[in-house]
Amino acid sequence: MIKLAGIDIGNDSIKLVLDGSREPLVIPNIIAPGYERHMLQEEDSPWKALDVMIYSPSLSQRNQRYFVGQLALEHEDNLELEDTDNKAVSDQSLIVALTALAYQGLTNQAFNTGYGSADEVEYTLGTGLPVRAFAKYSQQFEQRLLGEHEVTFLSTPQLHNRKIKVSIRKVAVSIEGAAAIFHLATHDSLQVKDEEIYNGVIGVCEIGALTTDFPVIKRMAIDNHFSHGEQIGIATYLDAIIRDVEDAYGYVFPSRAKLVQRIKNRNFTIQLLGEGQVDIRPIVDQHFRRAALRMIEMIKKRWRKYPDIQCFYVIGGGASALKPYIQEAAGSLKLRFANESEFLNMYGYLKVAKSRLPQAAPV
Repeated sequence: MIKLAGIDIGNDSIKLVLDGSREPLVIPNIIAPGYERHMLQEEDSPWKALDVMIYSPSLSQRNQRYFVGQLALEHEDNLELEDTDNKAVSDQSLIVALTALAYQGLTNQAFNTGYGSADEVEYTLGTGLPVRAFAKYSQQFEQRLLGEHEVTFLSTPQLHNRKIKVSIRKVAVSIEGAAAIFHLATHDSLQVKDEEIYNGVIGVCEIGALTTDFPVIKRMAIDNHFSHGEQIGIATYLDAIIRDVEDAYGYVFPSRAKLVQRIKNRNFTIQLLGEGQVDIRPIVDQHFRRAALRMIEMIKKRWRKYPDIQCFYVIGGGASALKPYIQEAAGSLKLRFANESEFLNMYGYLKVAKSRLPQAAPV
């Protein structure tokens, strides 16, 4: 049975949802070199200890072992994507995406088992790329995903030494931000939910980790001339916060993802060497206010160039973090935000796959 899924291969995290499910899987887009672990106590969830060996013809190194996501989060040799990376051709993004697809297949028992062979899960995927990368890299991105890949879980609790073949049969690639608006405008059945969005001229500011995209959508079609992307995202400001905290207090965040967890949980107190504690909220506020001002200036610039835009949506994982700062910086400028902002593209990719590949729906 082919599973239909939407996967947002974000620079900060991979977000995956299966058709018919409202429970997305989120894995930080972070890896570390894998090795035999010295186990004192097994983790209470397989998600916390994704220890995998991956074979894929699309990877430059095959049959390599990696710690993925949460397990790599605090590892001293972990790797996060930088602003020079392109996720369309990134081995790291593919490693985390394949791990997510394999994990979802095993935990949802969505696989076929052959005689003496690995379990197999088959997918039709909807996914996307930033505006600037889409025209140049969408076909290459699609080809890297298509085909058969193999993921073996090693020390992962409950999945010890389980091998699964991930077969990706079809891929629909769309544009980040535009897919999110398609999700907001339609029901799961793809019928129109919001006439204003569906038939209007909508501006989008989609704030990611490493990019901010400004697609303009006119009656659900991308405006080729006015849609634009910037090679800057919230990661620039997270890196600055990490540097300032280290300079001021000697406290080192092992990864951006670790800082993001704290910000999401509104836990701004760090432990100093000894018994002291300090609040880093003023440092976070300073940099996020700078980020918000930058975003507002870019939105105003796009809106001036295309005054026919009826409304501007600010979405994405960065929008969730920056919302109060952007609202403060916007003044009288009215902007729209949406619930579950970081998941909008993922749900949109699923719907785009449904609309473009109806013959690939599960049977």
